[in-house]
Amino acid sequence: MGLVAALNLPQGCIGAGFIRNMVWDHLHGRHSDCRAADIDVLYFDADRPDPQRERRLEAALAAQAPGFRWSVRNQARMHRRNGDSPYGSVADAMRHWPETATAIAAHRTGAHSIAAQCTLIAPFSTADLFGLILRPASASPAKLAAFRSRMERKRWRERWPGLRVAPPYPSWTGV
Repeated sequence: MGLVAALNLPQGCIGAGFIRNMVWDHLHGRHSDCRAADIDVLYFDADRPDPQRERRLEAALAAQAPGFRWSVRNQARMHRRNGDSPYGSVADAMRHWPETATAIAAHRTGAHSIAAQCTLIAPFSTADLFGLILRPASASPAKLAAFRSRMERKRWRERWPGLRVAPPYPSWTGV
């Protein structure tokens, strides 16, 4: 996280599948290899929603840590791709993601001091992540379709056989 913190990105954090995969691998008694998937870097900069900047940031991270697949996304522009209203923060964007266990990120505060701390952003809590529950974050037809597509395409239940699929919480249906 030190490399990401050094970028000084607004609301900069590491999250999504990177954290989910590490937790689910651990809970299945497996060693997690950070090179096996993207390292998802999230930030929120409404004043600079340029995808070219994201590519430059990915290149900078790759130059400092070759061998890793960096995926940098400014959540201030992702609402367009996802068909949502504009997001107001990284946490707000995560509330619109297809599944609850993936909506997790870690952000480092005080990165350049001995008192550095890691703060979690988890708009749906960490219960599903640590409970091995694969749950859609919304019951809206479009979000359920995205959830089902991701579940099939990524073959999560084959990789982590202890996962249980659960319905969305009724209170989350407006997301």
